[in-house]
Amino acid sequence: MTLEHIEKEVSDVLHMGKPGGVIEPVRLEKDSPFNFRCYPGISCFNRCCHNVNIILTPYDIVRIKNMLGLTADMFLQLYTTPEILSQTGLPIARLKMLDEQGGRCPFVSPEGCQIYSDRPVCCRYYPLGIASLRQQNKFSGEEEEFFFVVKEDHCKGFEQPTEWTVDSWRADQEADLYDSMNRGWLELLLRKASFGEDAKMPEKAKHLFYMVTTNMERFRQFVFESPFLGSFAVDNNTLKKILKDDVALMQFGFEYLKYVIFGAESDTIRLKKDVLYKTVKKIIKKKHKKKKPKI
Repeated sequence: MTLEHIEKEVSDVLHMGKPGGVIEPVRLEKDSPFNFRCYPGISCFNRCCHNVNIILTPYDIVRIKNMLGLTADMFLQLYTTPEILSQTGLPIARLKMLDEQGGRCPFVSPEGCQIYSDRPVCCRYYPLGIASLRQQNKFSGEEEEFFFVVKEDHCKGFEQPTEWTVDSWRADQEADLYDSMNRGWLELLLRKASFGEDAKMPEKAKHLFYMVTTNMERFRQFVFESPFLGSFAVDNNTLKKILKDDVALMQFGFEYLKYVIFGAESDTIRLKKDVLYKTVKKIIKKKHKKKKPKI
């Protein structure tokens, strides 16, 4: 796999890069060492928090909006902009940088990050990048995960003598937790990317995807206050969990999207038999109508 291929995939699929960031042409494994330290007082402190492209994962949104005590509607309106991810064609929420003050992150202050305990996963990884891809861009292929270093000209953190391995850095930054929480979302992106850029998704499906992956309050209303449960069978234990727990609801949402958009089998959710029977009957009837010769 070439450096150019890595850069394209990371930019197009995950888009976690930064303007001016240079990806070192070295593929890192989990035990690969690197030097880095960032702290108040270092001459470049907070400069990496300006003009940064941050896609907010569903778990990022849950953590940050809960920390701020905001509804998802309010958080999305104040701090994000919706965007279509280029290679997948799927809608995501991107963190809005402030227009003034050199395009800084809205959560950074001279003292540092104001949401540090709940900061997004790409901030936790920095200065590392991660790519979790499928061989030859086919979803059925074997999964491949690797890491790389992103260096910016201004960053003095690499000159510090503190040594890490990829694994020790991830553990220190709690990145493993975020990776496990975001795995279902990433799988959805990879499924869509595997179909190729020409595979178009209906607008209705895009709106559904965006609601389920960014707005837990609206998704919860959709599940419990619409005809949803009249069509889908969901066990009572799952319903009890998702009624109160945003993280459980988020993970349920991943399963729901895999099932309704990508046709994947699920142990968590399925169409009720009578609904499935009516749907199949309607499809067959429509096919017969098309085949009927015109007189």
